[in-house]
Amino acid sequence: MTRFLIVPQWQGSPAARAMHLVDGAEAIAGDLPRARTVRVEVPTSAGEALDTGIRRYSALSRTADAVRDALAAGAPDTRTPEGSTPAADLDAAAAPTEAAAPAEPALVVGGDCGVAVPAIAHAAAAHDRLAVVWFDAHGDLNSPASSPSGAFAGMALRAVIDDLPLPSGGPIVPADRVILAGARELDDAEETAAMDAGVLRLSVEDLDGPERLADAVAATGATALYIHVDLDVLDPAVISGVGLPVPFGLSLDALLRSIAAARARVPLVGASIAGFAPASPAAAVDDLGTILRVVGALA
Repeated sequence: MTRFLIVPQWQGSPAARAMHLVDGAEAIAGDLPRARTVRVEVPTSAGEALDTGIRRYSALSRTADAVRDALAAGAPDTRTPEGSTPAADLDAAAAPTEAAAPAEPALVVGGDCGVAVPAIAHAAAAHDRLAVVWFDAHGDLNSPASSPSGAFAGMALRAVIDDLPLPSGGPIVPADRVILAGARELDDAEETAAMDAGVLRLSVEDLDGPERLADAVAATGATALYIHVDLDVLDPAVISGVGLPVPFGLSLDALLRSIAAARARVPLVGASIAGFAPASPAAAVDDLGTILRVVGALA
């Protein structure tokens, strides 16, 4: 069974509604099975760049460590009175034993896209030939030198394929096993980075047929699959609660069918969802039906 990590990280987002990502993560968490849900503590402070070129780096680094520890701890086996297990209480469970069972697949719920980076590192450590499918309206391929904002969410996929100053110590997955799907708003530097690295890009039109993604995943030779979904990959007519909407996105049906087809070819060993920033906690209800269908496709 899938376990769920709630990581309400906002420090990596460049959006004006960045702190609304906390409300979004908590809204999703409210509809997940409590016994299988862990909340990862995120610093309340913004954090400092510490000469990395990444805004709020210190807070992002602490959260990445906490995500890695929670994933290493395996499935939760105790509950708080509220029904979820804080990651800080899992240290004892993280200690390996000879009889320990393999950790169950995890779905990480952000927060901004940076939450996917330590989760991908965790999956790659356990699976030598991991492929990554990154659904996003944006490229997330900037570096600290090229980023116009310094926001880590805009560098998250770059951190998977390149060496950025992060605890994961990338590169994590070779670029030829990474697929950027549904992206339609890239900076010039991101276009160049994708081309130079050899990242395969599939457009919204490419994903009209679900087998296109499945074929691309299979062609990488991967034996395990990680899928990240930034909800802004969906068309704004499908979902309203994202911080940086981009028109002409995927339909919900196209996203779900593409995920199912890819999973049918290569086993899914990890996943993440990011980018839900509703205008208010009350407004979150309008999008939860859509989001929970995405959760179901990944769980």
